[in-house]
Amino acid sequence: MGNLENTQAQMRKGVLEFCILSIISQGEIYPSDIIVKMKEAKLIVVEGTLYPLLTRLKNSGLLAYTWVESNSGPPRKYYKLTPLGEEFLKELRVTWSELVEAVNKTATQNTNQ
Repeated sequence: MGNLENTQAQMRKGVLEFCILSIISQGEIYPSDIIVKMKEAKLIVVEGTLYPLLTRLKNSGLLAYTWVESNSGPPRKYYKLTPLGEEFLKELRVTWSELVEAVNKTATQNTNQ
Protein backbone atom coordinates (compact mmCIF):
# COMPACT_ATOMS: atom_id res chain seq x y z
CA MET A 1 0.00 0.00 0.00
CA GLY A 2 1.22 3.52 -0.81
CA ASN A 3 2.08 6.09 1.80
CA LEU A 4 -1.42 7.23 2.81
CA GLU A 5 -0.22 10.03 5.09
CA ASN A 6 1.90 11.53 2.31
CA THR A 7 -1.02 11.43 -0.14
CA GLN A 8 -3.35 13.00 2.44
CA ALA A 9 -0.80 15.74 3.16
CA GLN A 10 -0.48 16.52 -0.56
CA MET A 11 -4.26 16.71 -0.93
CA ARG A 12 -4.55 19.04 2.07
CA LYS A 13 -1.76 21.27 0.77
CA GLY A 14 -3.59 21.54 -2.53
CA VAL A 15 -6.80 22.84 -0.97
CA LEU A 16 -5.12 25.06 1.64
CA GLU A 17 -4.59 28.04 -0.67
CA PHE A 18 -8.15 27.71 -2.01
CA CYS A 19 -9.63 27.66 1.51
CA ILE A 20 -7.53 30.60 2.69
CA LEU A 21 -8.53 32.70 -0.32
CA SER A 22 -12.19 31.74 0.26
CA ILE A 23 -12.00 32.88 3.89
CA ILE A 24 -10.33 36.18 2.95
CA SER A 25 -12.96 36.76 0.24
CA GLN A 26 -15.57 37.14 3.00
CA GLY A 27 -13.96 40.40 4.14
CA GLU A 28 -10.75 41.89 5.58
CA ILE A 29 -9.27 39.50 8.11
CA TYR A 30 -6.38 39.20 10.55
CA PRO A 31 -4.14 36.10 10.12
CA SER A 32 -4.93 34.60 13.55
CA ASP A 33 -8.65 34.75 12.63
CA ILE A 34 -7.86 32.81 9.44
CA ILE A 35 -6.26 30.11 11.61
CA VAL A 36 -9.41 29.97 13.80
CA LYS A 37 -11.70 29.63 10.77
CA MET A 38 -9.48 26.93 9.28
CA LYS A 39 -9.57 24.98 12.58
CA GLU A 40 -13.37 25.25 12.63
CA ALA A 41 -13.33 23.64 9.17
CA LYS A 42 -11.05 20.87 10.53
CA LEU A 43 -8.13 22.09 8.42
CA ILE A 44 -5.23 22.70 10.76
CA VAL A 45 -2.83 25.41 9.64
CA VAL A 46 -0.03 26.85 11.76
CA GLU A 47 1.49 30.33 11.62
CA GLY A 48 4.69 28.90 10.14
CA THR A 49 2.66 27.69 7.15
CA LEU A 50 0.18 30.57 6.91
CA TYR A 51 2.49 33.60 6.92
CA PRO A 52 4.75 32.47 4.02
CA LEU A 53 1.61 31.55 2.05
CA LEU A 54 0.05 34.99 2.67
CA THR A 55 3.31 36.64 1.59
CA ARG A 56 3.44 34.54 -1.60
CA LEU A 57 -0.21 35.35 -2.42
CA LYS A 58 0.45 39.06 -1.79
CA ASN A 59 3.57 39.00 -3.98
CA SER A 60 1.50 37.33 -6.72
CA GLY A 61 -0.91 40.27 -6.61
CA LEU A 62 -3.81 38.21 -5.22
CA LEU A 63 -3.86 39.81 -1.76
CA ALA A 64 -3.38 43.27 -0.33
CA TYR A 65 -3.23 44.33 3.29
CA THR A 66 -3.88 47.37 5.42
CA TRP A 67 -2.33 48.24 8.76
CA VAL A 68 -4.90 48.77 11.50
CA GLU A 69 -4.01 50.34 14.85
CA SER A 70 -4.54 48.06 17.84
CA ASN A 71 -5.36 49.05 21.43
CA SER A 72 -3.54 45.97 22.71
CA GLY A 73 -0.18 46.23 20.97
CA PRO A 74 1.41 47.01 17.61
CA PRO A 75 -0.65 47.70 14.47
CA ARG A 76 -2.09 44.61 12.77
CA LYS A 77 -2.07 43.58 9.12
CA TYR A 78 -5.55 42.85 7.75
CA TYR A 79 -5.65 40.99 4.44
CA LYS A 80 -8.17 41.30 1.62
CA LEU A 81 -8.43 40.01 -1.93
CA THR A 82 -7.40 42.25 -4.79
CA PRO A 83 -9.56 42.31 -7.96
CA LEU A 84 -7.00 39.86 -9.43
CA GLY A 85 -7.41 37.67 -6.34
CA GLU A 86 -11.19 37.67 -6.74
CA GLU A 87 -10.84 36.56 -10.36
CA PHE A 88 -8.29 33.90 -9.38
CA LEU A 89 -10.65 32.56 -6.67
CA LYS A 90 -13.54 32.45 -9.14
CA GLU A 91 -11.41 30.29 -11.47
CA LEU A 92 -10.34 28.06 -8.56
CA ARG A 93 -14.00 27.49 -7.66
CA VAL A 94 -14.73 26.33 -11.22
CA THR A 95 -11.69 24.03 -11.16
CA TRP A 96 -12.72 22.67 -7.76
CA SER A 97 -16.26 21.90 -8.97
CA GLU A 98 -14.88 20.10 -12.02
CA LEU A 99 -12.48 18.08 -9.85
CA VAL A 100 -15.18 17.09 -7.37
CA GLU A 101 -17.44 16.04 -10.24
CA ALA A 102 -14.64 13.99 -11.84
CA VAL A 103 -13.73 12.31 -8.54
CA ASN A 104 -17.38 11.52 -7.82
CA LYS A 105 -17.86 10.07 -11.32
CA THR A 106 -14.83 7.82 -11.06
CA ALA A 107 -15.80 6.71 -7.53
CA THR A 108 -19.35 5.92 -8.70
CA GLN A 109 -18.06 3.96 -11.71
CA ASN A 110 -15.96 1.77 -9.41
CA THR A 111 -18.87 0.93 -7.09
CA ASN A 112 -21.24 0.07 -9.96
CA GLN A 113 -19.01 -2.61 -11.47
